[in-house]
Amino acid sequence: MTMQSVQQLDIFADSRDVMLRNDVLERLQRRDATAARTALERLAGDYPDDDTLAAMTMLVHELERATTAPFADHAALASARRHLEDEVVPAARRTLSAQTVHAWLAPCWRELSARAATLAFRGTDAENHAAPLWLLAGDWAAARDAVEGIESWWRIPAPLAWMTEARYRAAGLDTAWPLLAELAWLAPVRFAALLSALGDASLDTLRRRFDAAFPGTGEVDDYAWFPAWLLVVKPALAGQLGEARVQRDRAASRATALLGEILRREHEGDQHELVSLRQAFSRMHAGLFEAYMATRNVQHR
Repeated sequence: MTMQSVQQLDIFADSRDVMLRNDVLERLQRRDATAARTALERLAGDYPDDDTLAAMTMLVHELERATTAPFADHAALASARRHLEDEVVPAARRTLSAQTVHAWLAPCWRELSARAATLAFRGTDAENHAAPLWLLAGDWAAARDAVEGIESWWRIPAPLAWMTEARYRAAGLDTAWPLLAELAWLAPVRFAALLSALGDASLDTLRRRFDAAFPGTGEVDDYAWFPAWLLVVKPALAGQLGEARVQRDRAASRATALLGEILRREHEGDQHELVSLRQAFSRMHAGLFEAYMATRNVQHR
């Protein structure tokens, strides 16, 4: 045998494992469980030590175990969710390209969402509900419908955050402002977490400005005042923020509503009423009032 022939055989041997892996990947992408299992067994038979076998086996098994059976209880959902998060998701990231991971996992989340549809919302176990799973599946309308099935969802941090994200994903930031304001007032920690999760460039810019300029304590609870501060730096948002449900038991919410009224009075030129409204606002947050008045001083120099 010539040296060239030996080299050709080496190249064939080196490329055969790649070909067999690609066969498995192609069938995984088609979500064809039977064909994927056959291709996987072929790869395992020829290359039992291949370092992709474990992850590919996990994904093939996930396709084979697909079911529409409703979950019997929240514990069953929690177990299935942990399996998906801790085992299937890492396997998908190990096996699939970064561009295709989310699309491949979406039907997995969709299956869990549908199976969880009959489980009621429990405040002590909020994440084990269909709504956040629909968000992971990328089905914003289904997430919205699931949240609307929760009584008084706008008064509860978790479903309010889910609805806010669903509205943002479906229709953009302009439509989400009222719910973002309500979430900031009700649950500043969840509000801050949602801003990070959304990855919106304009929101991130505003957050950095707020962190640098807001005269607060520097704690996460400062974000309750984000909507009021926003009216100071972007008064054009008064219309959208004015649609938020005012939470009378929260000072930051009342302050936002009061500042909205002040902006309206300024537009109308009602100077007499402005004096008393501004005094009331100054009593609610002296530092924010000073920031507001600084913008007015600049305007009237």
